[in-house]
Amino acid sequence: MWELASAKIGEREVLSAMLEVDADLVAARAGILLISDKGFASKPLERELLDQGIELLRPSRKREKERYGEPMLKKVRQLIESVNDTLKGQLDLEQHGGRTFEGVAIRVAQRILAMAAGIWHNNKLGAPVTRSLIAYDH
Repeated sequence: MWELASAKIGEREVLSAMLEVDADLVAARAGILLISDKGFASKPLERELLDQGIELLRPSRKREKERYGEPMLKKVRQLIESVNDTLKGQLDLEQHGGRTFEGVAIRVAQRILAMAAGIWHNNKLGAPVTRSLIAYDH
């Protein structure tokens, strides 16, 4: 699955491959909501997803009428971008050093837990900025 993402194939092909690899996982869960950008706008793809019980939430194209759930989408996307920015910037996850999926997962978990512990500690100390980790950067 990870090899597919690095092989410069399209996002739709990566999604299709992921759904194929994890077909049992998808089938075991009802009501999956997939949030995407306009790049996933395709009637055949939406039909394929609906057949698997997956609802696609994406922005409407220019000449399309507003889609169900679209007003909520902007807020959710901003939250996702904020989290991604924190993971990349403050936690330096682009330089994680993991060589396997498990290694990457462990490093991500370590950094998120360290950040959560720092925020908790700053909160207990009454620090004016709880998300600042500068005091722990030695």
